[in-house]
Amino acid sequence: MTIRDRIRVPAAFWHGLAQMGIRRSEMLRASQLPVSAGQDDAHLSTADFFALWRGLSALRGPNVGLDLSAALDRAIMPPSILVAYHARDLRDALVRVARFKKLCAPEEIKIMVSGGEATVRISWPFAVDFIPDALVDATMASILELAITGTQKQIRPKRIERRGPMHTHLEPYFKCPVHWNADQDLLTFYADDLDQPFKSYNRAMLDLLDQGLQQHIEGICTSQTLIDQVRWLLRRSLTAGRPELRSIARELAISERSLQRKLNENGQSFQSLLADVRHDLACEYLIQPEYEISEIAYMLGYNDAGSFYRAFQKWEGKPPAEWRSDQTFSASGQPLARKS
Repeated sequence: MTIRDRIRVPAAFWHGLAQMGIRRSEMLRASQLPVSAGQDDAHLSTADFFALWRGLSALRGPNVGLDLSAALDRAIMPPSILVAYHARDLRDALVRVARFKKLCAPEEIKIMVSGGEATVRISWPFAVDFIPDALVDATMASILELAITGTQKQIRPKRIERRGPMHTHLEPYFKCPVHWNADQDLLTFYADDLDQPFKSYNRAMLDLLDQGLQQHIEGICTSQTLIDQVRWLLRRSLTAGRPELRSIARELAISERSLQRKLNENGQSFQSLLADVRHDLACEYLIQPEYEISEIAYMLGYNDAGSFYRAFQKWEGKPPAEWRSDQTFSASGQPLARKS
């Protein structure tokens, strides 16, 4: 299943804030988001969701992710999270977290088991900057809470790796070594803990929730067009280098020829979609002042900065440095839109 940059903030999040004495209006002001972002039926982008978490940190300090995780009420968690608590064992629970988490948000949870270790990798494919520390704290704390609540044992991670600079609050909470300035955000357990049975295992509830969640996934897949799926896969693949037709076709489980034919039938080509996704990402990266233009060229899969300059000149009619300096912002903090 491919995912869209669309997040509906769960009721458990707002309830947790209320338990901490934080009003929605206060939170939205600190995040510089409009009032509409706090409505129950609102959908946020990754950028807005990250702003929400940065606003929360500004209000309550660096420990707020751990505090909010402790304040969450499992009784009102969405089914895509609740299902993991009824799993057979920790392994089964983590597999369900990885499988169903994307129904809540465009977040990827990957489980890797090797050499006596089970590592949980957290990533956000639509992110153009680092994941807020408080959000990573809350995610890792929630996974650990799942392990402890499910097994009724004091399971502890083997280690944690974090992309950001050092904070002193994590080691006392997780009771394990924390390595800072890492390449990825990783939570590593001892592999033997994966087979710890869950005391809350409920086969009937698990089957019921699995059926409903799988139907939801199938509904999303049916509603997505091939173009949507290819765009998302291209966007994700660009973070790891230049994507190729063969790798995208493999992800979609179709042949290269079939993919080319289907794109042509929709008036598109692989190269045109790649250029369009690069254009979108280039504009998103350029409004982030911490990125050098040569670095942006590399992140977009160009072999040299000159190729990126020529492509951007064709898209926007001006060099990337000039486009960046010309950007003005509205009162909501949103940059002027790119040329269509």
